[in-house]
Amino acid sequence: MQQTTASVNTGIAPLTNVALCLGTLKRAIDRPRHLPGITVFYGPSGFGKSTAAACAVIQCRACYVQARSSWTRKAAHEAICKGLGLKPGRTTSEMLDQIAEELALSGKPLVIDEADFLVEHNQIEIVRDIYEASQAPVMLIGEEGLPGKLKKWERFHGRVLDWCPAQPVSFEDVKALCRLYATGTEIADDLLQRIYTVSNGSARRVVVNLALVEEAAKVEGRKTISLADWGARPLYTGEAPSRRR
Repeated sequence: MQQTTASVNTGIAPLTNVALCLGTLKRAIDRPRHLPGITVFYGPSGFGKSTAAACAVIQCRACYVQARSSWTRKAAHEAICKGLGLKPGRTTSEMLDQIAEELALSGKPLVIDEADFLVEHNQIEIVRDIYEASQAPVMLIGEEGLPGKLKKWERFHGRVLDWCPAQPVSFEDVKALCRLYATGTEIADDLLQRIYTVSNGSARRVVVNLALVEEAAKVEGRKTISLADWGARPLYTGEAPSRRR
């Protein structure tokens, strides 16, 4: 897949998944008209999918909505209308027409985060209706099981242009996150390597660990901190502590 370099002007580190998400959405935007225009960006929690989507939304002027477990069909349409700056109509049919017209005229892509909720509540056909009526680029973002869940919906599944799996953070990603978030402390590469290992691919855990290390360095009055300085202190792995006996 072609990767796209993401700008750091958004305040978002140029991570692997930022480039993947942006490149996938741009592929739908730039596709020939005879190709389908729905893409799916999926992966485990903590891999930075929503952060990557934020960068893609800014650069592509997309409409972004985050699905909720409490959404009804009407609530879903209302949220998309509001995301497009529209006053929602009275009925779902009216709102579908509003959404489709705005997407078609504006050329904006539609990005729906937490799309698993739409599948679980049998609302994914809402997205297909919007796509069919507007032919606008659409990106769904969800957990790693989302492609499997969508197989049930054959008419939707057949309109997907690209399935893009989010990737675990690389060591270069860890360095990029350090440059963005640990600006007051120089963290040595050996300690960053330990953070990379214990975070097990999760960008969220990397950020938590960077905060732990920087806080400890400030308390100890250190401008730089290495693995030797950190010693045997634990880092955040995401595992709950075992119960004391």
